[in-house]
Order: sequence, then C-alpha cells, then structure tokens
Amino acid sequence: MKVKMMQVGPIGTNCYILEDEGEKRAAVIDPGDEAGRILSVLREMDSQVDYILLTHGHYDHTTAVPELHEALPDAKIYIHKADANGTGSRIFPLAGQVKDLLFYDEGDALPLGALTVEVLHTPGHSKGSVTLKVRDVLFTGDTLFAGDCGRTDLPGGSYEEILASLGRLGRLEGNFHVCPGHEQTSTMDREREINRYLREGMGLK
Repeated sequence: MKVKMMQVGPIGTNCYILEDEGEKRAAVIDPGDEAGRILSVLREMDSQVDYILLTHGHYDHTTAVPELHEALPDAKIYIHKADANGTGSRIFPLAGQVKDLLFYDEGDALPLGALTVEVLHTPGHSKGSVTLKVRDVLFTGDTLFAGDCGRTDLPGGSYEEILASLGRLGRLEGNFHVCPGHEQTSTMDREREINRYLREGMGLK
C-alpha cells in the first residue's frame, strides 16, 4: 500500500493518491484543484484508477473532479449524499457539474485491489463529511487536522457533531496515521495527547 500526498490549489488542499502497488489499482482522494498535475502523477504511476473519493463536497476538495472525470471516465466518483448537491453554490459546486456521482455512507466498504476502503460518516464540518479508513491510515478530510479540527461555521456545520465525530475517531483502537485535508499529517496517538478538540470529543480534560 502506497500513499502519495500532493498539496493543490490556492489554499493547499491535501490530495492523496492511494495505491495497491501489487495489483496496480489506485484511488484519488479529494482532488481539490490542478487536475493536470494530478493526471501527470497518475500517468507516472501507471496504475488503473478505480475511484475518485471525496471526504466532503466543498469546492477546495472537488474542483478537479469534472476534469478528472473526463480524463478517467471509468473511475467511479463517490461522495456522501448529504454533500452531493448542497445548494449548487460555490461552497458545494458539484451540483450540475458531474452527473455520475455515486453515494457512500457509514459502513460501506470499497475494494481497491487487495485493499478495502471503509467509510465512516463523520459529520460536523459538513453534513456529509466522511473519514476513509484503509488499514492503519485515516483520511480525515476537514474533520480532524494535526492539532486542530475543521471549521463548523459553514452551511451544514455543527460544533456538537464534529466533537462527536472526533470522539469516535479518537476511540478507534490503534495508532492510525492521520492524513487530513490540509497541512501536515499526524498520528492518532499524538492527537489523543495534544488535540484539545479531539480530547473534548472523547470526554477527556
């Protein structure tokens, strides 16, 4: 299993390429911008792209989706239904842009070669925010950041919901690698120790 992180777009969204190197299958997670650059990396990897996976529907995580969809028509595009159309605003821009969206939700599992992508519904930053769990890696989108959490003042945001989602992630057994939607990566053990929002969600002081 290989994970490549690229920071794309004007605010440096973390786009991840998840690959099963043995079976040469890949998924693009949160292609927020710079489709040409993402496609160039994919060509170098020479793996079949099975999925475009979205942790939520905000524009800074989805801007490259239409161009990637055109270039990779066989790749299935997944998003949580609660973020699939929003209001068609700049915040939720996919409405009307991509007609072939598929929906995943809590408990779904997508095969990627020998890997399995497990879906955890973790609302709070938006109603349809999800965390994607693959072995010992969590792709947390804008739910959990290194030492912080996502904002909750945008449409569909809820501080109470994000605390519940953070608490749930913190109670997962194991020291996961945390791959957030912005800034640097972390580990769950570190976040359990220093992240005041995660600790509040877990009921710790």
